[in-house]
Amino acid sequence: MTKSQKITLSASRDIPFNKLVLSQSNVRRIKAGVSIEELAEDIARRTLLSSITVRPVLDEDGAETGMFEIPAGGRRYRALELLVKQKRLNHTAPVPCIVRTDGLAEEDSLAENVQRAPLHPLDQFRAFQAMREKGKSEGEIAAAFFVSANVVKQRLKLAAIAPSLLDAYAEEELTLDQLMAFTVNPDHERQEQVWESIKRTYAKQPYEIRRMLTEGAVRASDRRAQFVGLGAYEAAGGAILRDLFQSDDGGWLQDAGLLAKLVDEKLETDAEAIRAEGWKWIEIGTDFPYGHTYGLRRIIGETEPMSEDEIASFHALKAEYDQLEEEYAEEFPEDIDSRLGEIETAMEALQERPVRFEPDEIAGAGVFVSIGHDGRLRVERGYVRPKDEPSVESDGQDEVDGIDASAEEDVDDATPPDASDEAEEEDDGLKPLSDRLVMELTAHRTLALRDALANDPQTAFLASLHAMTLRLFYHYPLDSCIEITPHSAGFGGQAPGLGDTAYALSIDDRTTSWLGALPKAPEDLWEALVGFDNDSREALFAHCVAMTVNAVQEPYNRRPRALAHADVLAATLGLDMAAAGWAPTGESYLAHVTKARILEAVREAKGDGAADRIAGLKKPDMVAAAEELLEGTDWLPEVLRMPALAESKVQSAENGGEPAMGDSAVITDDEPVTGNAFATAAE
Repeated sequence: MTKSQKITLSASRDIPFNKLVLSQSNVRRIKAGVSIEELAEDIARRTLLSSITVRPVLDEDGAETGMFEIPAGGRRYRALELLVKQKRLNHTAPVPCIVRTDGLAEEDSLAENVQRAPLHPLDQFRAFQAMREKGKSEGEIAAAFFVSANVVKQRLKLAAIAPSLLDAYAEEELTLDQLMAFTVNPDHERQEQVWESIKRTYAKQPYEIRRMLTEGAVRASDRRAQFVGLGAYEAAGGAILRDLFQSDDGGWLQDAGLLAKLVDEKLETDAEAIRAEGWKWIEIGTDFPYGHTYGLRRIIGETEPMSEDEIASFHALKAEYDQLEEEYAEEFPEDIDSRLGEIETAMEALQERPVRFEPDEIAGAGVFVSIGHDGRLRVERGYVRPKDEPSVESDGQDEVDGIDASAEEDVDDATPPDASDEAEEEDDGLKPLSDRLVMELTAHRTLALRDALANDPQTAFLASLHAMTLRLFYHYPLDSCIEITPHSAGFGGQAPGLGDTAYALSIDDRTTSWLGALPKAPEDLWEALVGFDNDSREALFAHCVAMTVNAVQEPYNRRPRALAHADVLAATLGLDMAAAGWAPTGESYLAHVTKARILEAVREAKGDGAADRIAGLKKPDMVAAAEELLEGTDWLPEVLRMPALAESKVQSAENGGEPAMGDSAVITDDEPVTGNAFATAAE
């Protein structure tokens, strides 16, 4: 065709639907895009917006048969066919068609599909925005285009980004993921500031953009935000930044100052009700370091039992819960799942019984009021400071035969009393036994006790348990003839967030449980332990021993022997710190090490590529990026990893702690580590 020739367009005409058939020349074989059902609904709503390309069906002689095949437009035909089957469209309804006779049918099909330009996402964002501005609701837009309301919200959020950033996206200077990251903060000026600061750098990762846009904000999952409540914060005029494109745990509270004010006010209000109970002192804080009660005596009050009505309510709730679980064993509908949650909350409220303290105990003790790890008010009642302890008066038990027991320490065993005193006879009455004789006789008794106890493992276990429990659970314990002195080291505040870990909470819960189960008076402890079953004794014994473990490496107190044994103990127990709940966050590790260490961690967990991507960042940015990269990887710093022990130690662990053959070396704390049984562990 020369330039002077005019183009002749294919003829268009309306053809009855029952005169159309699908062609085998259609190149589209794989289903993609909008479903046939959705396309049928769209045609029913807006009618057919695009004509269908057809070709006449010819007979053997090349004459038209009156039927037309469709090489391009098969999905539209299927949608019309569905409407006919649903009796929503007449089978003879005219269909606008373009009739083609030249070229190949396959060429028509390929050209229609290949030359169709897909809509740029930005055009869709702006189209949704235009419809919204013309009065269409998000639900109506979603229904019109067969998408969820959340998708419409996301598109509208993208369309509301600063125009300069949308232009950069249109010019492919920004990716869609980067554009989505900018939606967390609606402030156009701040969006443009962030874009200007990063567009010529390598720090363009979406997580980096989100971090910069939420800098200074507080996550909604933070304990302080949970404590105040998002509703109360917003009612006070606080703004919340939200991310519609990925999980954000509720968003970010933008006004940290307002949140701090609301936290202080609510803590003070809650503390006032507790102060009215009559406690001697109350300490209030958002959080207290782990071990803040170390050195204080704890008073355990009496838990008030449930009333008959409360017991009946609890059983009714439990029966309903069990019935719903059995009835909906496969999958819970939304309303049933919500009801189960309500039942669980009601049952927990009934089980959390109030605790009653004696008035004289309240008058001498205090309370710590803070925010728990779950965002609920945490009240720790009944702690007595050393300076508030009542003076202890002697009851005479410490005096033996009129001699103060404290003076016994000054008696020199090498200087016996005058032998003539032993020979002197009294005509009137009985003279008390001499100190020397008492010592000799009780020495015999001590050895006999040792022998008897060595032949009675159960009583030996009970005696050691009694000695440890006295020291760990009673502030003024009775003395025990078993000279086992457990020591529970305090942690102070050197490990931020330690008290919120799963293992710290587990220990605290177990300690509280035992405090409630043990008698208040130390003189009643032996009888109580005798009454315990074996499982209870073993559980208490394990807890007491566990409370004496000290594997903290302190720069001013180097204990290579003890720390080597901690490795052996960890290996025997199979301690996995990642499974226990430790994770490499900025607070727990990353902010406290060098950039080289951060990159080493990322390289070990995610590979060289991930480490190289963040290598050029500043320290705060690198910490935030590394925390996100390391999340869920179970990476641990070397000091927390499972120690590699010598084969003999592994065999010892497998033998239940018994030494393997050849492991007979006696080790003392003042021996050098090199060359002994723990050398490998210490290294």
